[in-house]
Amino acid sequence: MYSGQSIQLIRLSEGIAEVRFDRGQEAINKLDMRTVEELQAATVAIRGDSSVTGVLVASAKDVFIVGADIFEFSALFAKSVDAIAVFNAGQSAAFTAFEDLPVPIVTAISGLALGGGFEMALASDYRVMAAGAQVGLPEVSLGLFPGFGGTVRLPRLIGAAPALEWISFGKPQNAAAALAAGAVDAVVPPAQLREAALVLLKSAIAGRAWKARRDARAGAVAAFDGAAVATIRDGATKVARHYPAALAAVELIESSAPASRDAALALEAQAFARIAKTPTAAALIQLFINDQLMKKKAKGYARIARKVNRAAVLGAGIMGGGIAYTSAVRGTPVLMKDIAQAALDLGKSEARKLLDKQVESGRMQAEKAVAIDAAITPTLDYSGFAAVDAVIEAVAENINVKKIVLAEVEAAVPDGTVIASNTSSLSITGMATALRRPENFAGMHFFNPVPVMPLVEVIRGTKTSETAAATVAGYASAMGKMPIIVKDCPGFLVNRILTAYVVGFLRLIRDGADFEPVDRAMEEFGWPMGPAYLQDVIGMDTSSHVFDVIVAGYPQRMCLDFKDAVHLMSENGRLGQKSGLGFYRYETNTKGRPIKMHAAEAHSLIETVQPHGRKTFSDEEIVDRLMLPMILEAAVCLEEGVAGSVAEIDTSLILGVGFPRHLGGPLKYADPARPRQPGAQVRALCCAGGGLPGIDGTSSGRAGRVTLSRIARPHIGPASTSSR
Repeated sequence: MYSGQSIQLIRLSEGIAEVRFDRGQEAINKLDMRTVEELQAATVAIRGDSSVTGVLVASAKDVFIVGADIFEFSALFAKSVDAIAVFNAGQSAAFTAFEDLPVPIVTAISGLALGGGFEMALASDYRVMAAGAQVGLPEVSLGLFPGFGGTVRLPRLIGAAPALEWISFGKPQNAAAALAAGAVDAVVPPAQLREAALVLLKSAIAGRAWKARRDARAGAVAAFDGAAVATIRDGATKVARHYPAALAAVELIESSAPASRDAALALEAQAFARIAKTPTAAALIQLFINDQLMKKKAKGYARIARKVNRAAVLGAGIMGGGIAYTSAVRGTPVLMKDIAQAALDLGKSEARKLLDKQVESGRMQAEKAVAIDAAITPTLDYSGFAAVDAVIEAVAENINVKKIVLAEVEAAVPDGTVIASNTSSLSITGMATALRRPENFAGMHFFNPVPVMPLVEVIRGTKTSETAAATVAGYASAMGKMPIIVKDCPGFLVNRILTAYVVGFLRLIRDGADFEPVDRAMEEFGWPMGPAYLQDVIGMDTSSHVFDVIVAGYPQRMCLDFKDAVHLMSENGRLGQKSGLGFYRYETNTKGRPIKMHAAEAHSLIETVQPHGRKTFSDEEIVDRLMLPMILEAAVCLEEGVAGSVAEIDTSLILGVGFPRHLGGPLKYADPARPRQPGAQVRALCCAGGGLPGIDGTSSGRAGRVTLSRIARPHIGPASTSSR
């Protein structure tokens, strides 16, 4: 009947036509522009054939449709609001024309039906879902809401409040939840999906109930619980400053609920176009694209990496236990060595605690937890190391200690074994001087807490081979982490850029700022915690050590030529949460978690390093003085090739230190209009004359002194975008 590249229209028996989604050699189906055009063509073919009595919609793949093609969004959303609205209305009309076919339609949902895929299913009269499949509208994670009729059809199917919960939270729903909500009509075992859908379709053809269903969908929303919708609105309002899509969806459904389907679809197209133009949508879509690019790069590492079948961790305790757990839980057994039995006991205890949490939450069976625990073998010597493919050294952050340990382990492992040092700032090239096979050595910087944080920096020293770096990156991927290969330099990538931000904070404190308003301003800006609170969480002693290494590496931009607040706190025993006192005071709650409280004495102590006394700063100036040094250091890292792309830098800062997602990363934030053309923006930020920014926030290149605020102000500060 019709054959396209993504859709085949197949004539079955008894007048039934099947719209089969089958995207060639690709593993999944998605709704790109071509597929929507093919849906229009298939709809015309069905309407033109009077022998068709019913339509089955199905997928030839294990999944139904995973959603729209997000790689098409960037070009589309660069258009004007009016142009986006017109285009989106035209795309949405394809689903409406299909929905209005003069015969009943049943969709068989296998695997995943997300975003546009679920909206395709909503355009049918009935839906049968395989047990184990998932449906949902996750567009909010991209700063959007559904634009192919999801805000119109789902409320008319399950009610306004339940639909808004699905849309505003974006969480995929399992088959049981979808059936309970009324979003699908039946749930069957996967093997019975097609037959069950055909049985339902034949029943619909024999009756007229489908027409009544369709007439109901064409009118206003029947179930509108005002109180429940108001509660959802309140929750969406709280995050709307940075993430406006959920509130926009609430407002859209409130306004379109009394309208007919067609009038509501017109409102959806206009509202979708407006939300598509927000900086948040631009940032989150770019993050998705960055994530896909990094995953593709990780697959490339895996192709040249050596397989890690068995690994070892040197240094137990909480960090070593977390690394061992992360390896074992993903299927790679691991030896865990330490020189002290107490440390081994602590490491095993940490791993068991993590496993117990998995079991208690129902995410893991007890039998599996026992098997994973058995895959972590504690040892006080190097027995068994002759059989390992990779070793992660995680001993004390002291280069001399690390050199001794690395030389010992190199003598105990085969020549082909890759050794990686878990360090946050120490030179990989420097540590490699202790080894006979430096080409097999790299850095592997985990972020704390190891089981939770998704990023791993893989550091290439000057003698690290491509195979060794790829093997470490491949092992990180096998652990479920996102690896990024970076050049060896003080602080590597993430901590180096973060230190520039913290130095900006310390200079602000030196100039008279109160750290509590600074924390509040940066949290309002979108950081999960302010810079003072962050130092308390990290630990002042740890931060002091890292600063000493990193700041010494970049004296032109990060020179701390004054008594700074972090070293002051450390010298006075105020180490943060670990000591109960830092910038704040901490008390534990009933669950043993530290609770942050005001500490008057900390303010008094800070005043001793404020030579010009206390001064009040606006939120905008606070943001500028912390973010500009960070942006510039990110730009310099890109220029120096510390990381290979804007995507890697921006994604690493989000995954590694919680850079606000709605901003898309430091380089996206600095130049949202040109996220994929970094060269020009870097040269602009670093001054046309070629000079790099100085520690006072200016540049002294050949073109003269150019203030950073004049260069970057259009994109910086709380009032710079419409979404704030």
